[in-house]
Amino acid sequence: MKKYLSLCMAILINIGLANSQNFYDINTINTIEITFEESNWDYLLDQLVAAGEEERLIGTVLLNGQFFDSVGVRYKGNSSYSANQVKNPLNIKLDHIIDDQLIEGYGTLKLANCFKDPSFIREALSYEIARNYMPASQSNYANVYINGTHLGLYTSDQSVDKFFMRTHFASDENARAKGEITTTGPPSGGVWEYYGTDSSTYMAYYDMKSDYGWADLIEFLDVLNNNNTSVNEYLNIDRHLWFLAFSNLLVNLDGPINNPQNHYLYKDDNGRFNPILWDLNESFGVFANHQTLGNLNTIQLQQFSPYTNRFEAEFPVISKILDNDSYRKQYVAHMKTIIQEYFDNGYYETRALEIQDIIDEAVWADQNKFYTYANFTSNVYNAVGGGPNGIIGIVQLMDARVNYLNGLADFQSVQPIISDVSHTPETAGFNDVIWVTASVSEEQEVYLASRSSLHGTFTKEPMYDDGNHEDAQPGDGIYGASITAGSTDIHYYIYAENNEAAAFSPVRAAYEFYQIEVSGGLVINEFMADNEQTIADQDGEYDDWIELYNNADEDIDLDGFYLTDDASEPDQWMFPDTTIASGAYLIIWADKDEDQNGLHANFKLSAEGETIMLSDDILGLVDEVNFLQQLPDTSTGRFENGVGDFIFMPPTFGTGNIGFLTGISPVDVNTVGFELKQNYPNPFDYETTITFSIDQASEVSLDIYNTLGSKQTCLVDEYLSAGEYKYTLNASHLKPGIYVYTLQVDAKHMVKKMVVQ
Repeated sequence: MKKYLSLCMAILINIGLANSQNFYDINTINTIEITFEESNWDYLLDQLVAAGEEERLIGTVLLNGQFFDSVGVRYKGNSSYSANQVKNPLNIKLDHIIDDQLIEGYGTLKLANCFKDPSFIREALSYEIARNYMPASQSNYANVYINGTHLGLYTSDQSVDKFFMRTHFASDENARAKGEITTTGPPSGGVWEYYGTDSSTYMAYYDMKSDYGWADLIEFLDVLNNNNTSVNEYLNIDRHLWFLAFSNLLVNLDGPINNPQNHYLYKDDNGRFNPILWDLNESFGVFANHQTLGNLNTIQLQQFSPYTNRFEAEFPVISKILDNDSYRKQYVAHMKTIIQEYFDNGYYETRALEIQDIIDEAVWADQNKFYTYANFTSNVYNAVGGGPNGIIGIVQLMDARVNYLNGLADFQSVQPIISDVSHTPETAGFNDVIWVTASVSEEQEVYLASRSSLHGTFTKEPMYDDGNHEDAQPGDGIYGASITAGSTDIHYYIYAENNEAAAFSPVRAAYEFYQIEVSGGLVINEFMADNEQTIADQDGEYDDWIELYNNADEDIDLDGFYLTDDASEPDQWMFPDTTIASGAYLIIWADKDEDQNGLHANFKLSAEGETIMLSDDILGLVDEVNFLQQLPDTSTGRFENGVGDFIFMPPTFGTGNIGFLTGISPVDVNTVGFELKQNYPNPFDYETTITFSIDQASEVSLDIYNTLGSKQTCLVDEYLSAGEYKYTLNASHLKPGIYVYTLQVDAKHMVKKMVVQ
C-alpha cells in the first residue's frame, strides 16, 4: 500500500505530537490583555510609528490567563493604521527582552484589525486554503484589551519568522526578505525586477529580515531577469506556481502579482528562493487598483485573467515564468486543483459561514469595528458599499469567477489522467531497486519526480511505456521508472503533460507526495532536546542526547561519519573510531562538551526545534530528523522501533522504543471478521470520517488516543449489528500531531494512525 503525504503531514510525523500550533486553532478566540504603566500609551505608540523606527513600548501581557513580563508592543500596518482610530493593528514581541519567553514556540504575535474586510474572514479563510498547497501562516482570532479597555476582535496571523522557517524549511539562517514598499506614493512596477548590483537600489522594495542576504537576492533577480533558462536553480518553481495560482484565483492584488509588497522570499538550503504569502486581508477582490489595468469594477474582478501581466516586462514575477509553456500548463493545473477542491463544490462558502459562526458574538461585541454587524453578515454574499470604495461579496466574486475560469479554453483542455500509482517493493532496503508504475491516458510525456530528503529538491526522470520498465506491454498506457534506495525514505510524485494540459499525482504535488519507506541500515532512532531531570551523563549532567540504532545484519564502522544540527554545516561533528553492532544502540550526548569521556558532540539541540542530520564519511546523507517544539523530559523516537514514524514517547534511553502502542499492534484483517479503514481525509484539520465494518453482531468500541496513550475521544461504545458504520470525528479539541484510533470488537482489536494538522 502506498503512502500519501503532504509536507505538513511529513513535518508532523517527524515531530510526533506537535502542540506548537494549538495557539492558532481556528476554533479558539484567544484573549490578549496588555497592560502599560503609561496611561498615554496610545500617544506613545503613535509617536513610535511617526519616528519610523521599530522601537517598542514595554508592558505586560496576559495571554489566555498566562502572564508574560517585559513584552514589546508597537503598532503595525500601512493603510490599516491611523493615529485617529482606536483599533490599530499590533505587533507584540513576547521575547523582546526575556529570551525564550514564548507561547508554544511563538515569540511574535501579529494582530490585524480587519480593515477593509466587513466579513472578518478573508485572512483566516485565505490562509486556511493556502496551507493545503504551500507553506502559509496559521491564522485565527483574538479579543484584545489594553489597560482594561476592549479594543475589539483581531485576526491573529502567525509571523513569518525564524520559527516559521524552521517549521517549513528546517533552517532559519539563510536570506529572508520581505517585499515592502518604503517609498511614498503608489507603486510602479518593481515586482522582482533587476536594478543592478547596488543593494541600496532595492531597499525601496524589500526589507531584509536576515542578518545578510542582499547579494543572494540580487543574484536571484539577475538570473530571473537575464538568464531565465536556469531560473529553476534559484527559484522553487513549483512552489512559485502554486503561489501565483492562489493569488490570481483569489484576486489578491495587494501582493506581488500586482504590487511589490506583502510577501516574503526565503532561500532554502538547496539555494532556491521560496515565495511566502503575507497580509491577505484584501484578498477576494478587496484591493481593486491594478497597476496595468487601472481600477477594476465588479465584472473585471470576476473576469480577472489568469494571464494578467504575462507579457509585462515590469512584472518578471509572472512574465519570466509563464512564458514557459510547461510552467504555464502546471500553473493552470494547480489553479484547477484549488477550484475543484474548494470552489466547484461550494466548500469555501461552507467554511466562510462556519468561521463566521465561530466569531459571531465577538464581532457583535466589537465596538470599534470598521463596519456594521449587518455588513459582517452580508459580505460573504453581497457587496458592502458602492463605487471605488465598495467591498465585493466573497460569493459574489468567486461563483462568477469560477464560471469564467472554467469556461476558458486552457481550463477546458483535457488533462492527462494519472491512475493506479504504485511502487514495488512496498518497503525497500538500502540499495534496493524500486519500480514505480502508473497508468496514464493516451500517449504523454510522463515523469517520475523523487527525492530522498524531506526538504530536498525533487529530480525528474522520464517514465517509459516500452515494456522494459516493469510497465507490462509496450503501448498499454502503463509507464514505469526505477529509483535506487539509499538510507532514507523516498518521496515521489508523477507528472504528465500533453500538448494542451498537465496533471500531477497527487494533485497537490509537490506539496503532497507518495512515500516509500526505506528500512534497514543505520538510523537516528530517538532523541531528547529538553532533558531537565530524566537521564544524566557520566558526570551527572542532564544534557541533550541522540540515540542511533543499527537495523542492519552487520556491524557498522562509524569512523569518519558526521552528526550535525546545522544543514549548512553537515560535517559539524565527526565520530571518532566507533563501531555500532548489529541490532545495537549508541548514545551521543549533544552537550557541546567534547572534553568529557564518551561521545559528546560539539553542539546542543534546541528544544524550539531544528534538524539532526547523520552523514557517512563522504558526507552522503544517512538519516535526518526535522522537529519542532519539544516537551520537557519527553523523548521523540521511532515507533515501531528503528523503522517507524517519530512520535513523542517516554524516554527509552539505549533500548528499544516502546509505548502504549505496543499493546495494540495491528492485526490481520483477514482473520478477525471485521475491517477498519483509513480515515478520510488524512491529514485533516477540522473533521474526518472513520469507517469500519463487522461481520456479526458484537460489542464495539472506537477510541482516539494520543501517542503517549492518553484517550482523547470515544466515538463508539455499544453493541452493534453486523454491517458497515461511518463516524465523524470533530478535531476541534485536538492539538496538531499524530493520533491513533483503535477499533475493538469483542476481544480483538485493530489500530491505525491519523494526523491532525
